Amino acid sequence: MSEDKDYLLSVVVPVYCEEKGIDPFLERMETVLNQIGCRYEILFCLDPSPDSTYDVIKKHTEQNKNIRLLEFSRRFGQPAATMAGILNCGGDICVVIDVDLQDPPEVICEMVGKWKEGYEVVYAQRTDRKGETFLKKLVAQIGYKVIHAMGEVEIPVNTGDFRLMSRRVIEELRRLNEHHGFLRGLVALVGYRQTAVRYSRDARVSGKGKYNRFTGSMKIGLNGLICFSTKPLQLMSGIGFFAAGTGVLLGIWYFIQKVFLKYELTPGLSTTVILITLFGGLQLFCLGILGEYIGRIYDEVKRRPLYIVDRTENMDRERQIFQK
Repeated sequence: MSEDKDYLLSVVVPVYCEEKGIDPFLERMETVLNQIGCRYEILFCLDPSPDSTYDVIKKHTEQNKNIRLLEFSRRFGQPAATMAGILNCGGDICVVIDVDLQDPPEVICEMVGKWKEGYEVVYAQRTDRKGETFLKKLVAQIGYKVIHAMGEVEIPVNTGDFRLMSRRVIEELRRLNEHHGFLRGLVALVGYRQTAVRYSRDARVSGKGKYNRFTGSMKIGLNGLICFSTKPLQLMSGIGFFAAGTGVLLGIWYFIQKVFLKYELTPGLSTTVILITLFGGLQLFCLGILGEYIGRIYDEVKRRPLYIVDRTENMDRERQIFQK
């Protein structure tokens, strides 16, 4: 890429109940963007919040026309809000970042530098996760390893949605018609030249995270695994084959004992209970995995919109609101 600054940088910020976090976020973000020196827009993608988040953002949109707002008709969730921002941004490059300042805006300078070197995607890779419990870190670490081992595309470990994407990648994402938008998997699926910048993740500046500290990462990881791998289905087949083979071998062993060894076999209650519980549990486990895939097929077939925009601020009139 050339060294000129005649390009538009879009910053996509999914938001929900962050009235106290908007001001400190914009203070640091605008400092970084002024340091970069390019044209920019900050696009807040707001799930309707019971607090004053909308009013705080609207005040800033009136003071700075480069700050824009998409508010949805109801709460669609962070993945949908993120995808809405990506599809509706107007930049030559787009950066996705959370408003809680756990991901330092200053890293964007290094991301832009990598983009100018010719990379289409620059993802931020965490070297440290401050302010998170040991259990959450453990769940995240296991989840990354499972997805990395079983996924059909290579999803970088210790990464989130904090990343830079070129317009070329954005347009490829627009062509993907997937309802369950696991962004880090979709970007890996698109491909092109990708690289990492490493950083230490900070603790939240204000407020509390909207994900459950114990199950939030598990839900994200499960979504990534189901959406980008069929190996769990293959695992089900392997479990079924193993269970059936065990049953056949056990039957043959009982037959040998009865016919050739002349043992008097009395069925044991404990053995029966253990076997029923074991194989019943395996069946329910496999049905659960199958249900996850069927549920996602059901969602995709319905083709309901990923999000619905209710109102906007400072969005260009000629810019179409893309609703997937």
